Amino acid sequence: MFCCGFMWKSGGEDLQGFYPVRQECQSDVPRTRFKSRAGKTLSARRWHAAFTEDGHLDMEKVLRRIQRGGIHPSIKGAVWEFLLGCYDPDSTFEERNKLRNCRREQYGAWKEECKKMVPVIGSGNYIKMAVVSENGTPIDESSVENQGWVVKNAITDERVLQWMLSLHQIGLDVARTDRYLCFYENDSNQSKLWDVLAIYTWLNLDIGYVQGMNDICSPMIILFDDEADAFWCFERAMRRLRENFRATATSMGVQTQLGVLSQVIKTVDPRLHQHLEDLDGGEYLFAIRMLMVLFRREFSFLDALYLWELMWAMEYNPTMFATYEELENRNTAASDPKLLKRYGKFERKYINSGQDEQHRNTLAVFVVASVLQTKNKRLLKEAKGLDDVVQILGDIAGNLDAKKACKEALKIHEKFLKKANSNKQ
Repeated sequence: MFCCGFMWKSGGEDLQGFYPVRQECQSDVPRTRFKSRAGKTLSARRWHAAFTEDGHLDMEKVLRRIQRGGIHPSIKGAVWEFLLGCYDPDSTFEERNKLRNCRREQYGAWKEECKKMVPVIGSGNYIKMAVVSENGTPIDESSVENQGWVVKNAITDERVLQWMLSLHQIGLDVARTDRYLCFYENDSNQSKLWDVLAIYTWLNLDIGYVQGMNDICSPMIILFDDEADAFWCFERAMRRLRENFRATATSMGVQTQLGVLSQVIKTVDPRLHQHLEDLDGGEYLFAIRMLMVLFRREFSFLDALYLWELMWAMEYNPTMFATYEELENRNTAASDPKLLKRYGKFERKYINSGQDEQHRNTLAVFVVASVLQTKNKRLLKEAKGLDDVVQILGDIAGNLDAKKACKEALKIHEKFLKKANSNKQ
């Protein structure tokens, strides 16, 4: 992990040293609000104490701590692997080591497969210019931009062509991803980000590469020393988010969540919803970025990570690992009070309310709703058009409190469930 070795202090530590910002960018990035708090933040000591001697993890205890105060940067990567369903808390150290080694080998095999087609992969460089035209013809002049490599023969395989057409777009986005962080002054770190995104795209051409995936992947590259571990953490995060990135000629996947947002605001704040409708904003398209990249642009880097882990802890479902690995589900009795404690706050609400799957993993929608609620008065008074809505919401950058936003989101969620249930009766 990339950090400056700051020691954890009681009373609140300034953690910016873990993700230092380039000197010339200091004034352009949102200030960081999150500080570790002794007794609240999940520290390395508390984290290690949550394991039994053979490696079983007390996930209930860990979730409580995260929901109270987030995760200390020194252990974020390790904790995220459990939050995102990479590993089963009921597994042992030995079982996880075996699985980790298996996954590293699998990633290595996929990387070699991609490298045979595009030798730039794994070279420490990355592609910044299109290498083929849409009909598969090689673009010879791309050689200089792409470290001397050029496609020699026309690409006739549709899958390979679709993938190769995306590689330079990934490169263009990588070049501007989190450039204010010192971490990305190192070219090899940028190429690592490009490698992971390129390989993920090859394996998921039904979704392909969509701008914004780079913002989701970047923290994993920073948190994990091993590229394969970063890939698998990103892959698990995308399991939750991939439908947002799915697009057709007529629709975007994120419209499903925008539809839920519209329903939520219409239910909990009908006056605001009507006002937005009158401004032709009833489709809530102004919220696309917040949902697609989970508030990466509205928060400082550290605060965005804090928000993510709060949401993931609140949405945590102990069946995730078994579901992803296609194993027989070991936690089928969700109504069992003991098992129920292993779910996050948000997930428990849905189980207790008997709601269907429609709104699962939508805490981000309620966080957006909480942001709209905080700007309710300004939106009603000052917004005369969609440009005004965008500007008012743009003012939140650097001024949002992640924990407060999640707390308000849970309140709105509870209000929404009550009103939705009362409307059914």
